[in-house]
Amino acid sequence: MPSYKAPVRDMQFVLHDVLGIARYANLSGFSEAGADVVDAVLEEGAKIAERVLQPLNQPGDQEGCHFDNGTVTTPKGFREAYRTFVEGGWPSLTADPDYGGQGMPFVLGFAVNEMMSAANMAFSMYPGLSHGAYEAIHQHGTEEQKKLYLPHLVAGDWTGTMNLTEPHCGTDLGLMRTKAEPQADGSYRITGTKIFISAGEHDLSDNIIHLVLARIVGGPAGIKGVSLFIVPKFIPDAEGKPGARNSLAAGSIEHKMGICANATCVMNYDGATGWLIGEEHKGMRAMFTMMNAARLGVGIQGLAQAEAAYQNGAAYAKDRIQGRSLSGTKAPDKAADPIIVHPDVRRMLMTAKAFTEGARALALWTGLRIDLAHRDPDTGIREANEDVVALVTPVVKGFLTDKGFEVAVMAQQCLGGHGYIKEWGLEQFVRDARIAQIYEGTNGVQALDLVGRKLPANGGRAVMALFGELHKHIAEREGNADLAPLLPPFKAGVDRLQQGTMWLMQNGLSNPENAGAASTDYLHLFGLVALGYMWLQMAETAQAKLKEGTGDAAFYEAKLVTARFFMERMLPDTAAHLAKLESGAANLMALGEDQFGAAA
Repeated sequence: MPSYKAPVRDMQFVLHDVLGIARYANLSGFSEAGADVVDAVLEEGAKIAERVLQPLNQPGDQEGCHFDNGTVTTPKGFREAYRTFVEGGWPSLTADPDYGGQGMPFVLGFAVNEMMSAANMAFSMYPGLSHGAYEAIHQHGTEEQKKLYLPHLVAGDWTGTMNLTEPHCGTDLGLMRTKAEPQADGSYRITGTKIFISAGEHDLSDNIIHLVLARIVGGPAGIKGVSLFIVPKFIPDAEGKPGARNSLAAGSIEHKMGICANATCVMNYDGATGWLIGEEHKGMRAMFTMMNAARLGVGIQGLAQAEAAYQNGAAYAKDRIQGRSLSGTKAPDKAADPIIVHPDVRRMLMTAKAFTEGARALALWTGLRIDLAHRDPDTGIREANEDVVALVTPVVKGFLTDKGFEVAVMAQQCLGGHGYIKEWGLEQFVRDARIAQIYEGTNGVQALDLVGRKLPANGGRAVMALFGELHKHIAEREGNADLAPLLPPFKAGVDRLQQGTMWLMQNGLSNPENAGAASTDYLHLFGLVALGYMWLQMAETAQAKLKEGTGDAAFYEAKLVTARFFMERMLPDTAAHLAKLESGAANLMALGEDQFGAAA
């Protein structure tokens, strides 16, 4: 049976020491989130993650959801766990106090989300989708819609979904056929079929609020004709309570590789009553609010599954004895040494440790930037942070899920044959991690979004500002003997990222296929440099703590060792990514279509 221990100490280090969130006490939300409150939230979050959600993870995966004529029943224990989750106020943690929320900083919500997802990814998706629906209605809904739906979503007695994909179209939503027919009372009749709808039907909440993309009859063709609608499972009555059953139903649930305890539904809308959210034919604007929140959440899922897998891989490596150390016996009282003495096992565990701790810092750093973009009174600071969040969102989603899956596989490898056996639990982490690379926009789409939209946005303002920040950070630390082993490899990585960016600017416009061919390598190059930036900051903070002579010296020393491993073992991959992206599109596009597939 796998285990999970929430990394509260590491989260406290990043939040308090590296990011210094106490500095933002003048901002709304932060003023109520002193160090004692932050620590209390983390500790209570750890309790529900470890004691309530984690014990249901493997049994829920094995049982899966049950489908019976449009009704979905979640696995044993899920309803009770959701009730505990709601009674603890967790859905309201970062929500607007005007609608019953606690108004805590988003960065703290990111930390809690990691714990919940690591403990039980399938369970965490039910409230996770609700948060996305909350964000879309909060930003784009009318006052009437906000007052009706948001208190219920914040309380957790209603949940939410997002309905985009249809059987004949995936990412190309301009091809969708779901239609919306205007009615005299201002509502619309929604008709069509949506697929891959996470938490589309279940037994956890009193109502499910579906946000559905559809085309208003007679509207423009393509993506410019798409609108977004609120389509509740039960139409709220005059008192705002679930009333008449709407004309929608789950047609089936998917039988999937992973996240088996989350109901992934085919949703059929048969003249269902819906209400427009936002403007006509501007549905993607509102939906992207939901999708961007979801993409950051999915990035955290990649980190979370890597963390859970790493913990179990490390525990096994310290316990399993096999062979003797290459440098001499380490456990003379045993028949063999624990496999953690072997360099290749160390390679996998160090890679996992360096990734998870660096990715956690990047996720929390991004969460803080979201807070500043929403809460800082200075419009210039808000704009600058909006820029950087937009820029790094595809990186957080794409890089953290690609590497998160790789780390889960590495942790599974540490168990050898046992990693392939269900009872040990590692194979579930691998299966669950895999979907994060696919949904909310595949990672190939994230890479295209990064190079095609985010880099050139506002004349490249965001990436140029980021380069300025990185070079300034390096320059201010030149000559710092404590950072001498780390600065040169980090500076080389930054230079490669800048070189890759210039190559795209020079070669992507003249031949768009160059940009497409380079996109994934560029995203990974960017992700490695971003983690390097986090490790440089964590190492500097750890050095300062050691000099102060307070706290757990072993914790800070481990940070320094891991930072050096990242800089010397992982960051050099930036050179390979740069070489591959600069090779251009010709080597990818030369073969004819008939030369792919089975050999003649």
